[in-house]
Amino acid sequence: MNLATLKQVYRSKDLRRRVLVVLGLLVLFRFLAHVPVPVPDNAALANFLKTVFNSNKILGFADLFSGGALTNFSIIMMGVGPYINASIIIQLLTQVVPRLESLQKEGELGRRKLNQYTRLLTLPLALVQSFGMILLVQQTSKQVTGQDLIGQPNPFQWVLMMVTITAGTMLLMWLGEIITEKGVGNGISLIIFCGIIARLPTTAGQFGSLASGDTGKLVTLVFFLIATLAIIAFVVLLNEGTRNIPVSYAKRTRGNRIYAGVDTHLPLRVITAGVIPIIFALAFLSVPGILGQLLSNAKTHWIASTAKELTVLFSTTGAVYAICYFVLVVAFTYFYTSVVFNPKDIAENLQKQGGFIPGIRPGSQTATYLQKVLNRITLAGALGLGIIAVLPFIAQSFTQSQVLTFGGTGLLIVVSVAIETLKQIEAQAITTSYEQY
Repeated sequence: MNLATLKQVYRSKDLRRRVLVVLGLLVLFRFLAHVPVPVPDNAALANFLKTVFNSNKILGFADLFSGGALTNFSIIMMGVGPYINASIIIQLLTQVVPRLESLQKEGELGRRKLNQYTRLLTLPLALVQSFGMILLVQQTSKQVTGQDLIGQPNPFQWVLMMVTITAGTMLLMWLGEIITEKGVGNGISLIIFCGIIARLPTTAGQFGSLASGDTGKLVTLVFFLIATLAIIAFVVLLNEGTRNIPVSYAKRTRGNRIYAGVDTHLPLRVITAGVIPIIFALAFLSVPGILGQLLSNAKTHWIASTAKELTVLFSTTGAVYAICYFVLVVAFTYFYTSVVFNPKDIAENLQKQGGFIPGIRPGSQTATYLQKVLNRITLAGALGLGIIAVLPFIAQSFTQSQVLTFGGTGLLIVVSVAIETLKQIEAQAITTSYEQY
């Protein structure tokens, strides 16, 4: 964004109002992150959760998405996770349920109905996830401290906590939709973006204390900062990388007029799937660890021993976890790309509009060609996402410090959301400047 765009944002009343709406609602989100769910000792529970999440990358990743609300045991501790899960489920169902697939092709009205289904599905998912999160915190506190920091709630208190946490998630979903409609950018993405950015002061403070406590690590810290800038450049290159497929449109006759052909291109993104593969991989890898923690105290000996072996095998500091993480990210990148991009539909649409790829016959040969190109560029994108996902493990092995870890996933989300939001602001600024004439 250049200076002229900033001036245009300031001069345009509508655009200035949209930006202020975004800033105001994000401030409200940060306020809600510090409103705790009522428990007997919130301070003791917050200190315990901070210790646990710092030692567990899965829970730490979830806390990163919530902007620290999970550590504070806040009413928005689940963030927009249930809404994202509901969106993914609905998107997958559109590929197998004919009714949902037809809605997807009905334009704006169909999208509104799918959005309504997503909201309805978010509610039960939030209720189930809130129960699981409270139970996980309760079991973990008993194992580590020997006491229930939740306060041994009765059934009424359980219902009250679940309803409160679910209401917080629904409130965040509503705020995200207001940002999308009344502000600039995608509201859900901006909420996640704000949650990640909110952790930067704490991370900077940890870096400062590390350098002041041991001057010998100053060189390591400088190297880390340089490497972080290089990773940001890599993330930008990966996020913006596209393969432009040339497309030509034949001459068309309408009435007594003949319209000349047009040459354009079809952009194929290197990472069509975005960060969804990383979220899928984390969800799968979290299952063994959570089951291990919940079943480690089982009365049946073989169940308890198996649960402990799962906990050790899928420890977030082990090589098995990092290897499985990388493989799952690559696999899910291919899977989700095939879900959101259908070469057959693209080829049919091009043929209906009179478009063709030079040197390729319209129809099935075009679909085969697009699938071949997509597989090749997806390989580069999948490997790039896999490297970004395991960057914290690589950094920790070199620096021998959990503070100096590259948050590759966080960087990817921040860069993607920032670029997309700036593009929308620039587009609206240009539109506003044209309207003056």
